Amino acid sequence: MAITSTSSTLLTAAIGAFIVWRIVSRVRRMVGRQKYSKVRATLTVLVFPILIALILFGVHTHMDTVLGMLAGMGVGVGLGMYGHRLTKFENSAAGKFYTPNAHLGIALSLLLIGRIAWRMGTLYYTTQSFTAPPGDLSSSPLTLFLFGMLAAYYITFAIGLLRWARNADAGVSPEPVNAELVENEPVK
Repeated sequence: MAITSTSSTLLTAAIGAFIVWRIVSRVRRMVGRQKYSKVRATLTVLVFPILIALILFGVHTHMDTVLGMLAGMGVGVGLGMYGHRLTKFENSAAGKFYTPNAHLGIALSLLLIGRIAWRMGTLYYTTQSFTAPPGDLSSSPLTLFLFGMLAAYYITFAIGLLRWARNADAGVSPEPVNAELVENEPVK
């Protein structure tokens, strides 16, 4: 059975709707109060390194893309640590909750949305379809920089969540991060 132009358009629309739905759910999860899930944090720590390794294995002969991804991972680790410091944590009788910093979550989401929109636009402009040649998405150092940054951010943030939950279960309360207290502290 041959794919007609109408069914190809419907498939493209369905994929586009799926991408929009996933992006909206990702943005909502990155900026609102969330219930802590050990399973989700553990899966993040396990799955993203595998994805990183597979991508690096696939592009290991292209040093510029490898360096782009490694540089992105460095930025992502720093952003993950910074984002964890800005996160509000709650350990109550209702469970463990955390609220990530909205500004950082929105900025990371916009980077991802912008890159996806740019790649889809350039694909359509150059091929008149949304079909990418094999390996095309992994040939861009910028794309791999952003993927490395987001993957390392998620891994670092998930490790921070797992550590926070372990400390909360052990009864260790973290010191609150408050910029006003740090600025007004006497110099020793």
